[in-house]
Amino acid sequence: MSKIIIYHNNRCGKSRGALEILQASGLEFEIRNYLQDPLNITELRALLKKLKLQPSQLVRKNEDLYKEQYKDKEITETEWLTILKKNPILIERPIVEKDKKAIIARPPEAVIPFLNIP
Repeated sequence: MSKIIIYHNNRCGKSRGALEILQASGLEFEIRNYLQDPLNITELRALLKKLKLQPSQLVRKNEDLYKEQYKDKEITETEWLTILKKNPILIERPIVEKDKKAIIARPPEAVIPFLNIP
């Protein structure tokens, strides 16, 4: 059976919406509360590969932390990896991963075709 993981932040409405869809689907999945259990660099790289994104494309640019510390700065993709590891609040959410693919579930209903939920 394929492993499904949702990278979840319970304070985010979109993340809660995607979680509700997964719960209603009957599919088995794992919840990773990535704020309490941050991804390491290797996990971030693997997830970015599945998302087909660069680290800078995973950054939540509406977060206060981004606006206060990183906006308008020249930051390399490698530096973004370290920043995302140290500041998981900056990671876009929710992310749903299955096998060799992953999506940012915005809107949450994007998980339905991604996981072939009837």
